[in-house]
Amino acid sequence: MTTMTEASVREFKMPDVGEGLTEAEILKWYVQPGDTVTDGQVVCEVETAKAAVELPIPYDGVVRELHFPEGTTVDVGTAIIAVDVGGGAAQAEQRQAAPKAVEAVESVEEPKAEGSGSGRQPVLVGYGVATSSTRRRPRKGPEVPVQQASTAIQTELNGHAPAAPAPTAPAPAGVDRPLAKPPVRKLAKDLGVDLATVVPTGPDGIITREDVHAAVAATAPKAPEPEVAPAPTAAPAPASYDTARETRIPVKGVRKATAAAMVGSAFTAPHVTEFVTVDVTRTMKLVEELKEDKEFAGLRVNPLLLIAKALLVAIRRHPEINASWDEAAQEIVVKHYVNLGIAAATPRGLLVPNIKDAHAKTLPQLAQALGELVATARDGKTSPAAMQGGTVTITNVGVFGVDTGTPILNPGESAILAVGAIKLQPWVHKGKVKPRQVTTLALSFDHRLVDGELGSKVLADVAAILEQPKRLITWA
Repeated sequence: MTTMTEASVREFKMPDVGEGLTEAEILKWYVQPGDTVTDGQVVCEVETAKAAVELPIPYDGVVRELHFPEGTTVDVGTAIIAVDVGGGAAQAEQRQAAPKAVEAVESVEEPKAEGSGSGRQPVLVGYGVATSSTRRRPRKGPEVPVQQASTAIQTELNGHAPAAPAPTAPAPAGVDRPLAKPPVRKLAKDLGVDLATVVPTGPDGIITREDVHAAVAATAPKAPEPEVAPAPTAAPAPASYDTARETRIPVKGVRKATAAAMVGSAFTAPHVTEFVTVDVTRTMKLVEELKEDKEFAGLRVNPLLLIAKALLVAIRRHPEINASWDEAAQEIVVKHYVNLGIAAATPRGLLVPNIKDAHAKTLPQLAQALGELVATARDGKTSPAAMQGGTVTITNVGVFGVDTGTPILNPGESAILAVGAIKLQPWVHKGKVKPRQVTTLALSFDHRLVDGELGSKVLADVAAILEQPKRLITWA
C-alpha cells in the first residue's frame, strides 16, 4: 500500500486575472476540505478591481486546505488552496505528526522546467510560461526572519550577539529593481523619491509607504520638520455610530477602483462638456421598423443602438476625436479602431465594458454585441478583458428619467457621450408647434487634444443623424 506524502500536495496560487492587478478578494468558495475536484472545475469566485471572476483549478485531486476564508483580500501569487493530487484520501495522522511539512509544499512543488515530463504544471491566466526559477512568496503567519536566525546562531557560537549591521546601501541602477507595490511606486514618483535610495523595512526587502515618507523626511530641511503621514489603518467606528440609523459599506473591489479612476480622470484631463437638444422622432420610428425586420429577429433593438451607430459614423468623419493623451511621451495617440464602451450600472458598481472593433460591425452585429454586453454586465460576469482598451464611451442616463448630465471621461479616453431621456415635448416642426420625441445629448471631451471646434462637429453630426437617420446611409 502506497502512503501519500506531502509532496503530492499542489498549491494553487491567486492568478493575475487582469493586466497588472496586485490583489483580489475571495467572494465565495465552491469547495471544502475533503471534496474531490477535477481539472477545470471552478473552486471559487474572486473580485478584483475590475470584475468578479470564477477561478478553475488546474488539478485532479482532493482538497486538503483552504488557506483563506471568504471576504479575505489576497495578493496575486499567494497560495489560496491546497489540493492532494496523490490519488488517495489525506491522512490526518501525517499532517499532525509533521505539521511543518505543509510549510515546505510550495518550495517542493515548484513547476518543473519545460521538457521534464508529466510533472509540468499547466500555464494559468496571468502566470505565463516560466523561463527561469521562480521565487516563492512567503507564507502568511509568524516566521523567524533570516537575519534574526543568523544573529541567534552567532550568539550561540561566540557567546555574544554580533554588532548590528549598518543599513544596506541601495543597489546601483540596473543591478536589482527595488521591491515595492504599485501604490508605493506612485507615491515615490509623486514625492520625487528615487526608490533605489530608499532603505526597505518591509518583509523580504519590500519598500513600504513609511520608508518613502522617511526618505522624504531625511532630505527635507530640519525646520520646520514635515509631519510624516501615519500608515493607513482601519478607523474605529465613532462612538455615536448607531447601526439602526446608519449603514457603513466598505469601499473595495469595483467601487474602489471606479472611485479612484474617476478622481484621477477629473483632476488629470481638463473636461469640457457641450449640449444639444434634438428631435429624434424619426429615429424612434426607425427603431419600431427595425424591430419588425427579419434581419433583427431575436435581437434587442432600441434607441441606444442607433445612437451608438450615429456616434461611430461621427467618429469616422472626425477620427481625431478617437484618441488618447500620452503624458509620458507628450504625444496624442489617434486610434484607427473604435472599442465602444457602454456604461452599465450593476450591483457591484459602475462597469464600462466595451465592444471591440465596433467600427467594423454591421447594424445587426452591433445590436447583438450590445445585447450580450448588457446581459453579461447585469449578471456580474463581465471579464476584465472586456473592460480594457476602450477608446470612447456612451452612458445612457436617460433610462433613469433624467434629461442629461456632465459625464466624466473614462481614463485613457478623450470623449464620452451622455444620452438623456427621450420625452414627448412641444417642438417647432415645419413651421408649426407639434408634439415630438426630443432628447438632450451631452459630449464631454479632453480639452488637451480635442478643441471646441472638433467637439462641436462630432456632437452636431450625432444630432443630425438622429434627427435624419437616413444620413446613416449617406455618411457611413
